[in-house]
Amino acid sequence: MADRADGGPGGGAAGAAGGWVPVQPQERAMWCDERFNFQATFLQCLAKHVPNIYSAEMDPLLEKQEEMVQAAILYPLECYLFGEDPDIFLEKLQQSRTSQLCGKVFKGGETTYSCRDCAVDPTCVLCMDCFQNSIHKKHRYKMHSSTGGGFCDCGDTEAWKAGPLCTKHEPGASGSAKENSECQLNEEVMEHSRRVFPSVIKYIVDMLIWEEEKELPPELTIREKADSYYCVLFNDEHHSYDHVIFSLQRALGCELGEAQLHTTAIDKEGRRAVKAGHYASCQEAKEEIKRHSENVSQRPLHVEVLHADVMAHQKFALRLGSWLNKLMSYSSDFRQIFCQICLKEEAGSEKPCFISKLMLWDAKLHKGARKVLHELIFSSFFMEMEYKKLFAVEFVKYYKALQKEYISDDHDRVLSVTALSVQMFTVPTLARHLIEEQNVITTITETLLEVLPEYLDKNDKFNFQGYSQDKLNRVYAVIYDLRYVLVSKPTLWTDRLRERFLEGFVSFLRILTCMQGMEEIKRQIGQHIEVDPDWEAAIAIQMQLKNILLMFQEWCACDEELLLKAYSECHKAVMRCSTNGRSREKTVFHLCGHTLESRPYRVSADPVSIHLPLSRTLAGLHVRLSKTGTISRLHEFVSPEEFQVELLVEYPLRCLVLVAQVAAEMWRRNGLSLISQVFYYQDVKCREEMYDKDIIMLQIGASLMDPNQFLLLVLQRYELADAFKKLKPTKDQDLIKQCNVLIEEMLQILIYVVGERYVPGVSNVTKEDVIMREIIHLLCIEPMAHSAITKSLPENENNETGLENVIDKVATFKKPGVSGHGVYELKDECLKEFNMFFYHYTKTQHSKAEHTQKKRRKQENRDEALPPPPPPDFSPAFSNVVRILNCDVMMHILRIILQRAVELETHLWTEAMIQMVLHLLSLGLLEEKQQLQKSPEEEVTFDFYHKATRMGSSALNAVNVLMLLEKLKRVPQLEAQKDTVNWILQMFDTVKRLREKSSLTTIAATSGSEATKGDESTQDKEKAERKRKAEAARLHRQKIMAQMSALQRNFIETHKLLYENTLEAQGKEDAIMEEESMSSAIDYSKIALGPKRGPSVAEKEVLTCILCQEEQEVKLESAAMVLSACVQKSTALTQNRSRILELSGDTLDPLFMHPDLPCGTHTGSCGHVMHAACWQKYFEAMQLNFRQRLHVEQIFDLENGEYLCPLCKSLCNTVIPIVPLQAQKINSEDAEAVAQILSLARWLEIIIVRISGYSVKNAKGEKQNLPAFANKGMGNSALEFHSILSFGVQSSAKYSSSIKEMLILFATTIYRVGLKVAPNEADYRIPMMTWSTCAFTIQCIENLLETEGKPLFGSLQNRQHSGLKALVQFAAAQRTTSPQVLIQKHLIRLLGVLLPNFKVEDTPSLLEVDMFHVLVGVVLSFPSLYWEDAVDLQPSSISSAYNHLYLFHLTTLAHITQIVVSSATESPTARSSDNSEEARSAQSFCREVCQYTSGCFSQDIPGWLVWDCVKKGIMPYLRCAALFFHYLLGISPPDELLQVSEEGQFKALCSYLCLPTNLFLLFQEYWDTVNPLLQRWCADPVVLSCLKGKSIAIRYPRKRNSLIELPEDYSCLLNQASQFRCPRSSDDEQKHPVLCLFCGAMLCSQNTCCQELVNGEELGACTSHALQCGAGVCMFLKIRECKVVLIEGKTRGCLYPAPYLDEYGETDPGLKRGNPLHLCRERYRKLHLLWQQHCIIEEIARSQETNQIFFGFNWQLL
Repeated sequence: MADRADGGPGGGAAGAAGGWVPVQPQERAMWCDERFNFQATFLQCLAKHVPNIYSAEMDPLLEKQEEMVQAAILYPLECYLFGEDPDIFLEKLQQSRTSQLCGKVFKGGETTYSCRDCAVDPTCVLCMDCFQNSIHKKHRYKMHSSTGGGFCDCGDTEAWKAGPLCTKHEPGASGSAKENSECQLNEEVMEHSRRVFPSVIKYIVDMLIWEEEKELPPELTIREKADSYYCVLFNDEHHSYDHVIFSLQRALGCELGEAQLHTTAIDKEGRRAVKAGHYASCQEAKEEIKRHSENVSQRPLHVEVLHADVMAHQKFALRLGSWLNKLMSYSSDFRQIFCQICLKEEAGSEKPCFISKLMLWDAKLHKGARKVLHELIFSSFFMEMEYKKLFAVEFVKYYKALQKEYISDDHDRVLSVTALSVQMFTVPTLARHLIEEQNVITTITETLLEVLPEYLDKNDKFNFQGYSQDKLNRVYAVIYDLRYVLVSKPTLWTDRLRERFLEGFVSFLRILTCMQGMEEIKRQIGQHIEVDPDWEAAIAIQMQLKNILLMFQEWCACDEELLLKAYSECHKAVMRCSTNGRSREKTVFHLCGHTLESRPYRVSADPVSIHLPLSRTLAGLHVRLSKTGTISRLHEFVSPEEFQVELLVEYPLRCLVLVAQVAAEMWRRNGLSLISQVFYYQDVKCREEMYDKDIIMLQIGASLMDPNQFLLLVLQRYELADAFKKLKPTKDQDLIKQCNVLIEEMLQILIYVVGERYVPGVSNVTKEDVIMREIIHLLCIEPMAHSAITKSLPENENNETGLENVIDKVATFKKPGVSGHGVYELKDECLKEFNMFFYHYTKTQHSKAEHTQKKRRKQENRDEALPPPPPPDFSPAFSNVVRILNCDVMMHILRIILQRAVELETHLWTEAMIQMVLHLLSLGLLEEKQQLQKSPEEEVTFDFYHKATRMGSSALNAVNVLMLLEKLKRVPQLEAQKDTVNWILQMFDTVKRLREKSSLTTIAATSGSEATKGDESTQDKEKAERKRKAEAARLHRQKIMAQMSALQRNFIETHKLLYENTLEAQGKEDAIMEEESMSSAIDYSKIALGPKRGPSVAEKEVLTCILCQEEQEVKLESAAMVLSACVQKSTALTQNRSRILELSGDTLDPLFMHPDLPCGTHTGSCGHVMHAACWQKYFEAMQLNFRQRLHVEQIFDLENGEYLCPLCKSLCNTVIPIVPLQAQKINSEDAEAVAQILSLARWLEIIIVRISGYSVKNAKGEKQNLPAFANKGMGNSALEFHSILSFGVQSSAKYSSSIKEMLILFATTIYRVGLKVAPNEADYRIPMMTWSTCAFTIQCIENLLETEGKPLFGSLQNRQHSGLKALVQFAAAQRTTSPQVLIQKHLIRLLGVLLPNFKVEDTPSLLEVDMFHVLVGVVLSFPSLYWEDAVDLQPSSISSAYNHLYLFHLTTLAHITQIVVSSATESPTARSSDNSEEARSAQSFCREVCQYTSGCFSQDIPGWLVWDCVKKGIMPYLRCAALFFHYLLGISPPDELLQVSEEGQFKALCSYLCLPTNLFLLFQEYWDTVNPLLQRWCADPVVLSCLKGKSIAIRYPRKRNSLIELPEDYSCLLNQASQFRCPRSSDDEQKHPVLCLFCGAMLCSQNTCCQELVNGEELGACTSHALQCGAGVCMFLKIRECKVVLIEGKTRGCLYPAPYLDEYGETDPGLKRGNPLHLCRERYRKLHLLWQQHCIIEEIARSQETNQIFFGFNWQLL
């Protein structure tokens, strides 16, 4: 039921709009009369109301339409149907409804879950709710994003091996059994349903398949037809959004916004009226739209002109469809009646039933109608098993027609009724029923042949040249259906099932026949191929069929009778395809006294095809015959005469020869397409049904043919007949090389034929053994990640590789660090399984694995022989294969190759060839040894030893293999193979002894030990030799290391700066620590402020420019040196994310920072030094380069001064000038003398006089807003204007012009970036921004050190250390480049906060400023008071020591007051009273505050609590001050600050900053001076309002920001995302929810609904959120894709791995693997540091530089 907009049943009638007549009560009564004809009345009612309701289609008022529909039609209809008030009736039904099936239909993008342990196949999925409430949550589940259109299988017992029901759908979950029995509908309602449903369904069907554009059915036309039409535009997948918008704008002359609106609606609903009017005008619009759209793309848009009434009724038919859909969910009876009516065929009529009509019309329906129809099928037929079966039968009946319609349609598969096949074909019982009763396999295979006729050539073979990708993608859907039907094997076979399956199999063989030998190719000679033929389609179909072929073979293997019949059918099909070329006469080939008659055929000259699915299917069936033992009955079905094994082997052998010739570069002129085909032939995606089966076919040949004949055939096909005859070799180097590669390839195939037995059926191994062997060989190459192993293993029909079941037996898992992924390492005991010639290795893998294993053996000090591991025995059907090893032709091949090597005919052999020969010898010896150990010697006919020791001929110089091997050891080029040769010689020895022993028992016991003795004797010398070599190598390494460290020392000398800088901070401290006595007393040389100030350590700084590599000492008068730096706005410390940030700083006054720290300006540096001149040249060169390459998009914005650091490629946008530290020493006697006179009170008086003097001076004729002094008595007339100078002055530092220029440049950048304004060197806010960035950067660094738990000093990275040092020195020097009057004005405003008796306008309250920012500002601007007209002066060491001390003390006093007022108001937790001195001082201070705030501040708070609050709250401020004064003055900090300790740190800070540890003593010390200040501070209205609880002040210490708390399990996040509803969009389409990791906001990304206009620009939700939340820089988690997105500004961003890992330590971007994911704290911490270290911009720049692929992405609309 639709939700009623009016809130009451039928209440809409009263509230309906004027001019519309509501339905009358008598009309309702008439509906309820039993005698009337329901259908006629129903249609009459519709004819009357529908055209009125849906009259305004161009601009529909949806809510009003819905209201009218409810009142006029649905409400009376429901009243009739239910016989009572619909709301009450449905409420009752709602209470009692229990359906075991969940039936939730998925929308695109919704998360689905499948259980790998319990699902019958991967298509069985659960929705989020059912999964969360099921047992599968604890199993091995997978998560995926739905493409839409599937439905939740909870409650379907056939879909799950265990746990089919979640707790919500278990019987009894929603109530007791008594209630359940009541959900049966009463007879009256059933009767009414049987009367209502047929009319409703017929109306829906008639209207949806109505083809007349101008007329309605007569029963719906009751009024005069008006000339009112719509021009309706339909959706298609051919035209893009932009195409449609463009065509509409041109054709209708509408605005862009309107065209976009139409297009969005068309895309969503499938159609939209774009013009209303008379028939002629709509017809004209239709032609225009078609014409314009045809110009843009080849096809015109689909446009129709519909009469307004037709449009209205079609729209209402859909509304009725969704009404029925809602009704279905209430009761099973409704569903059954609905299904019966839909399936009922008219008696005696050939016409299809209602539901079939709709299915057949599906491809002609528009998107919106299809959605309603499919949802209706889901909610009715699929919820009732019996009717699902009947629906499936109808579906299969029309299967061919439906698929053909789909293939010619252009809508996505999700929107086609054919997509429902998966819901039926994967249900095992239903699939079985459809095979038996409907012959579904044959239907599907015939459909396949019928939809691909245009791709058949004259020989009835497929040829996909010039294929259409879209069409083939649609054909794959049919192939998938076949896969679905076969997905679960039957356990019980009936005769009918056997018969039908075999019929289907034979039909399937017809498809394979069309593929056998398709797309034949011929070798190009002379001229290169002009156009690469299309090869992708054939390989893609092969991939699609891979699992189906395997499934057919598995089904056949279930039943002995069936297997034999299927084998016979397949054999006939292969024979039919193979007999075509029999006409040619045979040729004869002799070698070693053996002859082969065969048809003349050469791969290099005749056509050859890589596609042989028939032969390969036969090979698969043959292996299964062998495995089940049924092979003994094969002769009953295929007589030996018919079998013709040579013919079966022929085609796969040709294919392998083709691969060899491609490797030998004989097919180079055939282009890339062939190379690609060969790649896929052996690739994991195809090899099971291509390459592997060809090897098996050769093994079948080898087991059934005479071994010499078999080898002769192989030699002939490899075109190597002449290579092994004693013919004069050619001189052509290319041909020799070709021939060598072919010999190598052939030997390799022979190794595989004899040695590759890991196939169930070829030998007695299980699937697990096969997978274990695959994994062992992959891990022999290198340790690998879980996903990499999975990718390298073939998947079965359920997309499983079987990896998890065996991996732990062969490998151990090694967890990942903060980056990278976990890897599996092979267990040592599995290394003996390594086979160098493993048939799934590529060439690169082979050499890599060999290298790794030899290296490992060398490290273990063992020989480097890598003999094959003993293979498992062949099963009886294949036992004859080993005879190839000891036949004459094989011996001849081996002897000839060894002889060539011994005779040093270097061009005729290669080391790889020898390796293979040795491998074949090893296989032969191993086989004989194994046979001898199992049975008595006289029974063993395998005489490899005998053949190998026999002479090659009777000639005098004849040799045997054994003699050749002895000689081989002396061939210098084969030094690397020596160990292998020795191993083989030992094996010969072992086999010889086994042959000679008469008693078997002794053989078994002694063979092992004797072999080892033999090993020892031959190996002693070699061991000694190896030891000597190892020692020589060690000495050589030592010598090299010594040379390297000498070079390193040299490097360190030449690049001193890089190293000195790193160790500088520690170096200084170490030096001082050594001088110190070890006593724990506080060292007074380490005090930064006041008369006892310690000496500043100013070392000579010599730096090297990274651009010109020249050194230079940093001096005031020298040319400037600069550090590359990046200035950015930051909200990393904000205490209030909801504060709206000013996007433009035109009117902003940045002098005072709010204590929330909402947004600061951070300066970071990468620590690399350049000459200012070098940097300018570099920057200009970049600009020039950029201008020349305008078409290339740059990562950085040169207009805004951005560049990449030349050395580390960090993103920078300015440079910091390096200003040397001015060493200052204090004469202690002078200091003491000054101490007598200069008290705080005196110092204040002097300042006030100086300032008032300036104000008089500056006033001259103009009214100045400088302070009026509240307390004139404070000024002493004796204190004269110049007395400030009497405590010591010195001349100001003189900076070189280049340093000054850089000071101005950097200050302007801070101003420009920090305020987002245009640069202006003369702006009065430049000094303020300088102080602000200095203070904010220090606060950020202090925050970082605290969160990382590092000590305050000595633990900064070099880049942070040098950057901060340069920044503080710059901030101090910047003052000299601005007018001093300006600096004084700022100073007076700053002092106004501390000294409220300055009456300065706009002075903020004490609670509205951040005190550390004030401290930095006053300290750095204070020297401006020393400015005189005539001379340029600055305070001397002593003066500045006092200035710093008193300014710091004043700020600290103000800060303590701030903390007490804002934070010490908590109610005390229970704790014993503490009567320490600090607590007492705190108590008395509180009394004063209480008095000054007129009792607003409670004095009952215990002293110890106040002291506790103050101590904790002031800590960050003290730490920041220590950093600031250290970098400003260069005075070493106390040792306690070089380590982390809570108590020691506080004392050391107090000592360093010249504070008493009891901070309240400061007030007592300066009481007379401070008392009036405190009074003023406390009486401030803001302070009082805060104390009264009317406003909230920030509490100290401020909270440390961290990224939001993420759930441990990723599925919780997906759950949140599934509940997310976009606040701006009413539709229920799935969005792209993203989570802001700074504040936790969930946003709707990449969607037009949430775009915002910011300063006239369209910005996406993320970009506009980032401007507020992170001042342009932000971090989001894309929930459905499991990726982190970093963005900066509007144009830059990058993807970053999410901090969620699966159990194998890997991330899963896009949830492609779908494994359960869990939060990795370390990685999340890394993201946190990336943010707090202000490295997000740097990360984005680095990422964009490496992956320039993202330039196409419009970050602005994210």
